This record gives sequence, C-alpha cells and structure tokens, in this order.
Amino acid sequence: MNRKVIKVALIVVAILVGICLLAVSALMAISGAWTRRTYLEPWGRDYASSHADPRVRLVATGLLAASNHNMQPWLIRLDEDDASSFLLYADSSRMTPQVDPEARQLMISQGTFLEYVAVAGEHEGWDVRIDLFPDGQYDEDHLAESMNETPVARVTLSAAEAHDAPLFDATFLPDTNRAAYEPQALSPEQVATLEALPEQDDEGTVSVLQDDTDVRTIGQYAMRAATIEAGVARVMDEGNAIFRANERQKNLYRYGYSVEGQGTTGLMKHILQGLLTLRPSLNTGPAASENFIRSTQTSVDATPAYAMIVTDDNSRRAQVESGMLYSRLVLTGHTLGLAMQPLSQVLEEYPEMRVPHDEFQALYAPDGGTVQMVFRVGQPTENVPVSMRRDVMDLIEG
Repeated sequence: MNRKVIKVALIVVAILVGICLLAVSALMAISGAWTRRTYLEPWGRDYASSHADPRVRLVATGLLAASNHNMQPWLIRLDEDDASSFLLYADSSRMTPQVDPEARQLMISQGTFLEYVAVAGEHEGWDVRIDLFPDGQYDEDHLAESMNETPVARVTLSAAEAHDAPLFDATFLPDTNRAAYEPQALSPEQVATLEALPEQDDEGTVSVLQDDTDVRTIGQYAMRAATIEAGVARVMDEGNAIFRANERQKNLYRYGYSVEGQGTTGLMKHILQGLLTLRPSLNTGPAASENFIRSTQTSVDATPAYAMIVTDDNSRRAQVESGMLYSRLVLTGHTLGLAMQPLSQVLEEYPEMRVPHDEFQALYAPDGGTVQMVFRVGQPTENVPVSMRRDVMDLIEG
C-alpha cells in the first residue's frame, strides 16, 4: 500500500471517528447529560435535616420508600393545632387504574412510606405512633373521593431516648435491584431473619421459597403474567405515559420510570436517552412489550429465591400493613447483603390477569388469605442507581 492510499485511509478514519464523536456528543446533549439532577436531591444525607419541622424531616425520608410504579402517591397534611402530628392521605390523582384497578398496590405504597417514617423517627429519637384509618374506612363505591377525605394514618411524634436505628442507613439505598442475583440460595440465618420480621400476628406472614420446584413455578407464573400484561395495550400505555426519556423530563416530573431502572448507566444511559428522546417509538407499542418480556425473563433466569407476603384478608388495613412489612424486608435485606425486586404482575386484578391471578392465589394462599406481594430475593451481582424522587414540599398540602 503506497503512502497516498494510507493517507486517504487515515483521513477517512479520522472523519468517521469525528462523526461518531459528534453523534455521541449530540445524543448526550439531547439526553441532558450536563443538566443538574434535582430529582436525586432527596437522596442526599443533608436533605431531610435542612428542614426545621421534625415532621417534614421524617416525611423527607418516607418519600425514599418504594411505591407502585414509582408514583409516590402520598399527601401530607400537617396538623395546625398539634406540631407533633400529621395525617397521611393516599393521593388519588396518582392512581394507576388500568394496572391497579382496585388500588391495592397504591395502598401497599402507603405502608412502605409509613415504615420509612418510623425508621427515620427512631433515628431522630422520636417515638412514632401510627394510627391507621383514624377516621374510619373508605367508601369503596366512591373510592377516589373517599381517599381525598379519609386519611390512611395519623402519625404522632413524642420524644424518646435516642438510640441506634440499625435500618436507617439502608433507607438511602435503592429499594429495587433488577440486576442478576448470585445463584446461591439464602442461608438458613438469612431466611430465619426475614421470616421473623412480622411483628404482630395479624400483620401477615413472610415466606422465603427457594427449592427448585417453587423457584421454577413462580418464575413460570411471572413470565405468563408478563406476557399477558405485554399484550394489554391500555396497561402498557399507562406505564409508557410515565416513562421519562431524558434528564429534563426527570427533573420536571420526578416520578415514574427511566432507563436507569433497567440497569443502564454511564455513557450508555445518555446515548439511550438521546435515542429515546429522538425516537419515542423505541419504547412504545410492540417495542415496549418486547422489552418488558425480555427484562422479566432476564430477572427470572437470575433468581435463586422468591419471597412473598401473605395476609389473612385483603382489607385496606392489611394492604397498608403488608407495605410496612415490605419496607422492613427491603431495609433488613440490605443489612444482610440481599437485594429485592417485586415481580407482582400475577397479583394484579384487571380482567385479563384473572385466571393466573386466581390460580396463584389458590396455590400460595390456599386457606383464603391473600398474597399481597411476591418478589425476587438474592445477593446482587451489581449495584444499581437510585430512582427519581419528588421534592418533599410537593407532598405537603397548604
């Protein structure tokens, strides 16, 4: 090869490299790679402490809890006559009626929040009293209106001796890890610790299931449910509507889904966000359905154990209490080196899911109870990023 040909080849390579660099830079700009990420500020250690009102500080920790579809469906009304008390309401404007028509997941999310509040209170030296449904139950025939009028809980603080809160540090860790888990089973000590977490007989039971038959059976139901859900357009559209394709959208909305939830980070996150901003169709319709099935299969294939929460009934109180128990499981799991991810599509109550839902309930709650949650458990193979959170003052009315 003569020098002229080599020179031309080098020029072509340089041009191609330049084009690639320009393309990557453009995608990063479209993604908002250099945008300040205000949606992550609530995860800062000094975020809650910047508020003088102890109730607001505890709420600021509560909003780090897991919630259905990361909707963060919480409304707080500070008691104007009692500086030690606040009311928690379910935010009816954040219902997801297609995937959660009976609002069961939304009520579980009230419990996840309350448990984080209790842990934060213990850390700050407060005795946190939680009274569920202090003004009575919902009018189920007018559920959304009743949510606006009827509190889920009254939370009252009273001074207590400060002591170590072993779960508090774990509130700053991601509540969900969708990555692969190590293949080894949980140890007997880990299983015993998790299954002993219910504090009262009526709070429900925790079962860790890791024999081959259960792992295979639950995985099959997870895939069957994912396939059904992927084929129900209105359910998929509801989820796609809360997908945030870039940093600007995440700062604007601060709830819902993003690419980090599927484990994409670093440079690839911004390249993918840029592409999804330019071509939203990459994450809608058949593409979204295929991605959902594929990600569920990846999770099922890398799961050594499942766990589930079963309650004696399916009352609103039982739903909230199961959420409190789930947060306790997540936080305790962190202290044991374990990660968790809900795979609860088979528990959803919309019509197309009815057959596998009823089969699963009959199989794992044969005595008439209700499986409130089923989730993966295991030692994670990688760390995952935290997800979007709203500003604490957006939760507080008035």
